[in-house]
Amino acid sequence: MRPNKHFVVMSACALAVSGAFAAPDSNELSDMSLEQLSNVVVTSVSRQEEKLAHAAASITTISASDIRRSGARTLPEALRLAPNLQVARVDARNYAITARGFNSAFENKLLVLIDGRSVYSPLFSGVFWDAQDLIMDDIERIEVISGPGSTIWGANAVNGVINVITKSARDTLGGRAALAASKDERVGSVRFGAAPTADLSYRLYAKYYKADDTLNAAGVSTRTGFERRQAGFRADVDLDAGGITLTGDAYQGSLRQAGTRDIRIGGANLNANITGHDAERGDYRMQVLFDHTERNQPNAFVEYLDTIDVQAQYNLHLGGKHRVSVGAGYRFAQDRLTNGAGFAFLPAELNLHTGNVFVQDEIALTDTLRLTAGVKFEHNNYTGAEYLPNLRLGWSPTSASLLWGSLSHTVRAPSRIDHDFYSPSTPTVVNGVPRFVIGGGPDFISETANALEIGYRAQPSPQFSYSVTGFYSEYDRLRTLEPLAGGGLAFRNFGQGTTRGLEMWGRWHPSDSLHFSAGLVQQKIRTSLSAGSQDSSRTIGLTTNDPDRRWMLRASKDLSDTSQVDVTLRYVGSLPRPAVPAYYEMDVRWMWALRPDTEISLVGQNLLHKSHAEFGGEPGRSEFERSVMLKLSQRF
Repeated sequence: MRPNKHFVVMSACALAVSGAFAAPDSNELSDMSLEQLSNVVVTSVSRQEEKLAHAAASITTISASDIRRSGARTLPEALRLAPNLQVARVDARNYAITARGFNSAFENKLLVLIDGRSVYSPLFSGVFWDAQDLIMDDIERIEVISGPGSTIWGANAVNGVINVITKSARDTLGGRAALAASKDERVGSVRFGAAPTADLSYRLYAKYYKADDTLNAAGVSTRTGFERRQAGFRADVDLDAGGITLTGDAYQGSLRQAGTRDIRIGGANLNANITGHDAERGDYRMQVLFDHTERNQPNAFVEYLDTIDVQAQYNLHLGGKHRVSVGAGYRFAQDRLTNGAGFAFLPAELNLHTGNVFVQDEIALTDTLRLTAGVKFEHNNYTGAEYLPNLRLGWSPTSASLLWGSLSHTVRAPSRIDHDFYSPSTPTVVNGVPRFVIGGGPDFISETANALEIGYRAQPSPQFSYSVTGFYSEYDRLRTLEPLAGGGLAFRNFGQGTTRGLEMWGRWHPSDSLHFSAGLVQQKIRTSLSAGSQDSSRTIGLTTNDPDRRWMLRASKDLSDTSQVDVTLRYVGSLPRPAVPAYYEMDVRWMWALRPDTEISLVGQNLLHKSHAEFGGEPGRSEFERSVMLKLSQRF
């Protein structure tokens, strides 16, 4: 595959460097007091820095310490730490991840970014989680917004935004190697960072991951194991009034699947972020991205996707009561497919163009009351212009509390599966006209959602903070599968639905060595067919395989200067279609620092039961067994 040469070069660079002095990672959030935590800065709500305490949105952060102390080995496993996300493991390599409902292995209402790089697939407007990987220790934080984020991030940020932010290269100086193994998984990684000058720092990394097949309830292999290799770099250049960050990754992998040859994946990306600050005029940010991905799925399709994405934002310093942000962007994607016999994407080759402009104004009505109004105009191949407005109001009755509300209109733009999917690839021809069983979706338009949110965030004492959000959303023009007059079916927009619920989470630090956190989501989702629909299956866009309730409790204890223990207990309610029983599970991590530069840890997962299911239908769905992983980490 073409990414091979990129992978070999990056792996060689990362593995060839040696002889470095040990250097500690950056300070982690769990090492801070809650007074310092109240000053944590986030960027995902307004695409510029603001204090988490002042962000008028349902947002939580997963810190570097949270990730490390959970023992998470993959990005989806780290996302289980977000109380406002539903994360369900489908099999050895696939996950179903969403916020506020409509979960599936091909979820399409959640935007995921890694250092500002969108990782969604234009095939289905979702994420191939089996192609996303990082060294977990290199993540600075993950910002998770539940609720619309389209005014800032664009269409498809309907139910939430996940923004993965990696550490500056200056915070990862020196070397680090890690090996981890369990009965079913083997993971190895190496990373080296250096600062040749006062203004330049960089790191190189490589990672290998292999997982065996999961088993179903009968003990039969699901053939969903995988082997994946990835390497990359990050370089940071400090300027007098700003900076430049350059990141790049290359990966390749082999994914097992039942009944046919392995899936082959690969890709490479290069991402440049440029920031600047002018005390009189304002701040600016520009991102330029190139991304190449390949996916060879036997008996289905072969895809080559090349993407160029340019985004720019300017935050104006107008003085007085206004903080104005303006921005624009353009995304070009060349999608080239070789179709299989069962179905086809037509046309097989398509150039996708998406352009946008937005403006947002944060107005200080009083010292304690702020109104934020914004709108984004976006243009895409399928539906032309879309508008994405948002209105937020935040009131701070005290310096340690925020009452906020928001109104949003958002859309999910059509993907290729909505508009260009045909089955079979070679249709029956009647009177010179091809007759498909599924004949694309030439009349498919954007799904829409209108959302109302009301939330309260507070820190009533130096040791305790919490957040509560109530939400209600109305969805219209959801995807259905409708009969055509001449025979066959086509995708249309005759579905509708509502979601309502409550999100709560909090942190309590009774002492420097003992931390607790908890989260609860209670929600109700209803869907129905609009007048005129003839969709008898009700399984396309109306599937809401989500639990009504889920919760999580976490406790972290520093037993000594060299030993830690962490316990996570979680509950997920039953899923309706296909039915999956509710379950409780517990994970435990114990760490011992053998020396200042050497750590050993044991991570036990799913300890309450021999096995349990999380997603999918019987009899083939995966059961996830109790497991124990040993990890050794060495700085050099």
